[in-house]
Amino acid sequence: MDMLQRLWFTFWDKLTGTLGRVKLLRPILAIVGLYLLVSVGVGIWWSQEPDAFAIEPLVLQTAEGKEQKVIGSATVATLITITDTLLQKPGGYLSNDRTPPGIWLDNIPNWEFGVLVQARDMSRAMRKDFSRSQSQSTEDVDLKAAEPLLHFDSDSWMLPSSEGEYKKALKYLRVYEARLADPQQQDAQFYARADNLRGWLADVSTRLGSLSQRLSASVGQKRINTDLAGEATARQSTDNAADLEVKTGFLEIDDVFYEARGTAWALIHLLQAVEVDFSEALEKKNALISLRQIIRELEATQGTVWSPMILNGSEFGLLANHSLVMASYISRANAAIIDLRTLLEQG
Repeated sequence: MDMLQRLWFTFWDKLTGTLGRVKLLRPILAIVGLYLLVSVGVGIWWSQEPDAFAIEPLVLQTAEGKEQKVIGSATVATLITITDTLLQKPGGYLSNDRTPPGIWLDNIPNWEFGVLVQARDMSRAMRKDFSRSQSQSTEDVDLKAAEPLLHFDSDSWMLPSSEGEYKKALKYLRVYEARLADPQQQDAQFYARADNLRGWLADVSTRLGSLSQRLSASVGQKRINTDLAGEATARQSTDNAADLEVKTGFLEIDDVFYEARGTAWALIHLLQAVEVDFSEALEKKNALISLRQIIRELEATQGTVWSPMILNGSEFGLLANHSLVMASYISRANAAIIDLRTLLEQG
């Protein structure tokens, strides 16, 4: 009997102890559950891509109080705006987040990277070509400082943070913008020439060509190795197989898709700015229509994605393949850019 009593009291002590711990855990679990629920809601809000913005108000704001618009003001103001959007959109810059919900999101960080690459390319073109009259001229001091800051590591969390470096770059870009609009500052220039534009478009074409290949590889492809095509004496450091099997990894498909979305979003605005600043050079080459068609193709990439996930169906299968649709628009825009560069090269 004594043994049964001891067993019963032992069982009862363990039961009451467990119930007590459960009661203590309830508020903790409730707080954790509420935090996760709020994080999911905030994550959905942060995952919304920024809307397009108009170029003309930027030009008018830059040229306020002046009889004529300042050449280059549209391009510089647009570069500033797309870079500032990375930092000021809902959730701010997410690529280097280390806490929920930012650490759970990958679509918007890839979108951010696409935008960032275009901002880097434009800042380099402005430093290397647009602000210089010839190859022997000196670099603009503000662009020289801003360009490497934009090339800082995109996922640095602290010491220094990516946002901090990009904000420094914006300060230099705004100083250059102000100097450009000041007629007394003759050392700040923007040369809207066809050859300058061709150089930047070559970089854009390279970026779009790479994205098109990665998007098309979502279903896997066998490709002929064309690395040395076009020149009989061409050589490479390491030989590759004549036939290549190319396939984008399953977990990378949505990453490439949203990087392409971000790239196209940035390019739409930059090309609209180019249309303003390089209008005379484009009209002389009868190339305005070609530029507008490129913008139209890129605008098609910004349609609403109704599916909750990026589908990867086969080319003619039952399910859609969002990557192939995106690749179609990107490829057509790239082909039009190649034609535009040829047109600008003609006398």
